[in-house]
Amino acid sequence: MSASQIPNLNTLRSARSSTRGGRGRGNHHGGPPSGGPSTAESDSQKDKVVQQTDQDASVSRMSAVELGYLDDPFAHHFTLEKAPRKFPIINRGTFVRTTAIDDLVNRFLASNPSQKKQIISLGAGSDTRYFRLRKSANPSPSLIYHEIDFPANTRQKITAIRHSPEMTSLLQSASNSSDPSITVSEDESALHTPTYHIHPLDLRTLSVPQQQSHGSETPNAQTSLIPHIDAAIPTLLLSECCLIYLPPTAADNILKYFTSQLLAPSTPLSLIVYEPINPASDAFGAMMVSNLAARGIVLQTLKKYSSLSRQRERMRMMGFASGQGAADVDFIWERWVSDDEKERVAGLEMLDEVEEWRLLARHYCVAWGWREVSAGQGTGTSQDVEAHDRGGSVFEGWRDVAAQSSVD
Repeated sequence: MSASQIPNLNTLRSARSSTRGGRGRGNHHGGPPSGGPSTAESDSQKDKVVQQTDQDASVSRMSAVELGYLDDPFAHHFTLEKAPRKFPIINRGTFVRTTAIDDLVNRFLASNPSQKKQIISLGAGSDTRYFRLRKSANPSPSLIYHEIDFPANTRQKITAIRHSPEMTSLLQSASNSSDPSITVSEDESALHTPTYHIHPLDLRTLSVPQQQSHGSETPNAQTSLIPHIDAAIPTLLLSECCLIYLPPTAADNILKYFTSQLLAPSTPLSLIVYEPINPASDAFGAMMVSNLAARGIVLQTLKKYSSLSRQRERMRMMGFASGQGAADVDFIWERWVSDDEKERVAGLEMLDEVEEWRLLARHYCVAWGWREVSAGQGTGTSQDVEAHDRGGSVFEGWRDVAAQSSVD
């Protein structure tokens, strides 16, 4: 599943332009016409549409990098075509989304930096966050990073990594073991190192309830689906426009797989989601949905999690009871980005469509939630106490993040 920017600010801008031009709308929800493709072929084609959105995200990211919005020396490795210059509002949106998630990730890693932690990126696609973290001034020495995506996408990523001496060197130098080797599967769809793992997996596999041994109190056996996962260390789940493509029940079940089956109940766990919102709040929201449907892209969870308050409630329902927050991109630009950084970004290129920018930015949000370990949780064993000592305050840095109140 692609962690892409489709739907993204680029797509929204295209939606507005195409509507002005009278472009017709497709009906993605209808079945294939008589004599058309079979159900299996139709489903396969839908998957390909989703998979291909990752390249759209890569091109948008490269545009922002080339203009100086973002510092990402790895982005060009994953762009298969020359990145055209995007509109200023798109570049700003890419900047805000990337830096907002970076901020939450960095706060997670900054709490007890020497503590072993892991990040699991759902539908990672061509995302470069692992490599940016490794090249940062203060790389987390004990971070284990997992990425999950369709095999078609993981093969492309692994090929790019293997052709980059810099990324290969980072993987080797980041190893905490005496064996810094990089293992690639025979079909070149999986990659494993001591600190970085790429898993070729259709996330929908995880939406089907898994069998668990009777009487088992720990779900470690479930790691066979996603090897090398540590079920007991503080974990951050990351979904950037990934779960939005799945039916709500499937998307919820995938999160429950991590919260209730894969990871131990005493494991400190968090989730960051980046998704579109407000599909019916104005004509622009409806335009966004119809334009994407014409491309064969359906935002299946959008109705259920259509607002900031519903995104926060989603966090609570999925078990992230210790804290929840949500903010749209417009709020994040105004409240999270410093005045100096706003001035720097404004100087990169002229943005004279302020009203359009705010309209676009209010249709996207970042939502986050976490569960911590308290002394009263778990079974009361020494392992539970140790887990509390290791990770009970791992999300302390998230407590003062400015969240947005909303009225549906």
